[in-house]
Amino acid sequence: MADARPFHWEYEEPPVQREAFRVEGGRPLRGEVPVSGSKNASLKLLAAATLTGERCRFTNVPEIADVHVMVETLRDLGVVVDHPARNTYEVAAGDVDWLFVPLEAAAKMRASFILLGPLLARFGRVIISNPGGDRIGRRPVNLHVEAMKRLGAAVSYKNGYYFAQAPGRLRGGQVDFPGVTVMGTENAMLAATLADGHTTIRPAAQEPEVDDLIEFLRAMGAEIVRSAPDTIEVEGRRRLRGADHRVIADRIEAGTFIVAAAVTGGEVTVRQAPAAHLGAFLEAMDRVGVALQRDGDTIRVRGSADPGAYRATDIETSPYPGLATDLQPPMAVLLSRAQGTSHIHEAIFEDRLEWLEELSRMGAAVEMVDDHHATLTGPCRLRASEVVMSDLRAGASLILAALAAEGESVIHGAHQVRRGYEDIERKFLDLGARIAHVSEA
Repeated sequence: MADARPFHWEYEEPPVQREAFRVEGGRPLRGEVPVSGSKNASLKLLAAATLTGERCRFTNVPEIADVHVMVETLRDLGVVVDHPARNTYEVAAGDVDWLFVPLEAAAKMRASFILLGPLLARFGRVIISNPGGDRIGRRPVNLHVEAMKRLGAAVSYKNGYYFAQAPGRLRGGQVDFPGVTVMGTENAMLAATLADGHTTIRPAAQEPEVDDLIEFLRAMGAEIVRSAPDTIEVEGRRRLRGADHRVIADRIEAGTFIVAAAVTGGEVTVRQAPAAHLGAFLEAMDRVGVALQRDGDTIRVRGSADPGAYRATDIETSPYPGLATDLQPPMAVLLSRAQGTSHIHEAIFEDRLEWLEELSRMGAAVEMVDDHHATLTGPCRLRASEVVMSDLRAGASLILAALAAEGESVIHGAHQVRRGYEDIERKFLDLGARIAHVSEA
């Protein structure tokens, strides 16, 4: 690290370009839509490329704002990132000029904290800001920090930054989390690949994105196995090599378009959908009564125009293989159209139900029980309204509600959706939606 370079400066929040979607609803969606590469997998894979000085090549990377932020963060560190074609990125971290991840990156994207493990493991030190990201409840990074300490790192916190050092090499060890943490598992895994000795991580997250990262690390030469569903074991190596990898499809995007077809009463074929990763979600759709046909990674959805055709059901989010918390918001839109009372238990984040206030503005009969529980009674006739996106998944779900509502809705905060959905406006237009992206003064 170039110690002569100052670590402190005045940070000013950059101006946010005000954007909105105008959506004219009441039209059934029809046609085919391809699913892009996984947002959550791509961010971790790009970070993993810093574990080696050799070139890594990724395909099927979604062109979304969060990926672009990660790329710029890597470039600011001195990592060479090329973008030779759409959805293709090449990363070469032969060296870094600056082992410092500033507040600007963290404020835009919480996933920037995934750089802690690989940078610490390879270069022995890093300064990284406390992360930002979606405001959907407390998402502490203390579990990541404790994992690094279990591997022999010294970590201190001052003025909003973590100062981490690992003299010599990290040491393999036992990383025991108090509960399932996806990014905590990934950070520990990345750090352990270059640690001296054996590391066991338990309980390890079982999400498909974690296994996609494991597959890439193995291609790099890492010795890593999932020895039990909730256990990952890593034997550290001195160095890793470059590798090529195709990012898995985004299961959250696939679920979003499946719900879009259902709530608008349309007929949509969702292609490149990772059906094997959507078990709990597809089971919930079956309970609601949505007609689905599955053929490999192609899912055909036939929605119903009858507002009472769908059945109420109870849903509860949980770590994989349970229902993903990111699919709770679109499911809530569908449940507002179902006959009867549905109960939602959001077991992951305590503020993820707050967006239902916006859905209620559009006519949904919502009762908030507490931070983790709500009821929806239907079928409701959703009406056009002016609403605000509070986070990425709630934002996409408000688009679904607007597509199902009669009249023109205005949804503020369109930049939220651009963080995680590639070409969402174009994909909906191709399905016959009337949606326009507008900049606001």
